[in-house]
Amino acid sequence: MRVLIVDDEPVARRGLRRELEQMPEMSCAGECATRDEAIAAIVDERPDVVLLDVKLGRGTGFEVIEAVGLDVMPLVVFVTAYDRHALRAFDVHAVDYVLKPVDPERLREALARAARLKSMEDESSLAERVERLVALQSSIEPSPRAQSATDRIVVPDGQRLAFVGVEAIDWIEAFGNYVRLHVGGKTHVVRSTMARMEERVGVQRFVRIRRSALVNIDAIVTLEPYGKGMFAVNLRGGAKLVSSRYHQAGLKRLVRPER
Repeated sequence: MRVLIVDDEPVARRGLRRELEQMPEMSCAGECATRDEAIAAIVDERPDVVLLDVKLGRGTGFEVIEAVGLDVMPLVVFVTAYDRHALRAFDVHAVDYVLKPVDPERLREALARAARLKSMEDESSLAERVERLVALQSSIEPSPRAQSATDRIVVPDGQRLAFVGVEAIDWIEAFGNYVRLHVGGKTHVVRSTMARMEERVGVQRFVRIRRSALVNIDAIVTLEPYGKGMFAVNLRGGAKLVSSRYHQAGLKRLVRPER
């Protein structure tokens, strides 16, 4: 993987480059000291991962992400002395968070995690392309037997791609820049947002029980009161989820449908 180093301290940049040189699977895509240099390098070099300091002189690493755009930003590993920024780092879907002084083994773990996510991202991108082709084919050559694109989702499955029927999905959960599809005893990871996935599977078939979870209505076996405005949701596959009081309207409609 190509890794861009962004840090306003020359000593820190040299140290990170030295560590990268010890990892044969990694290569350095360049070094940047300022926010503007980082933005330009990300756009021009298109690295796979950015080792990003939070403080960049008068700018910040978060400003870099905002300027590039979260949707196209490479994977980010924050490398900084400011651990109080950790929560916000994960709000912008950082892969990991490594504190200074950098522990080489900790850095290696963070980059290994980034490599795994990059592999998932590549597989998901291929799945998205196949899905778009299927949708295009259906629109050009409509058939009474053809399923619409929203009835099936293309997912990476080992070394191949598989089609998963929406009706077979028990529930969907947020997973950073991805979502997890729980199908029986299997879990598939797809690059998407919860809002986009909600549109694809349909609000008539799925209900949002909390910000990070969508549940197939047909997969619900029982609902149990679980505190004020909350429910324990038992699914056909044995999973038990707890709803949020802020997303109780959908479940209440199932219990007390409108007349």
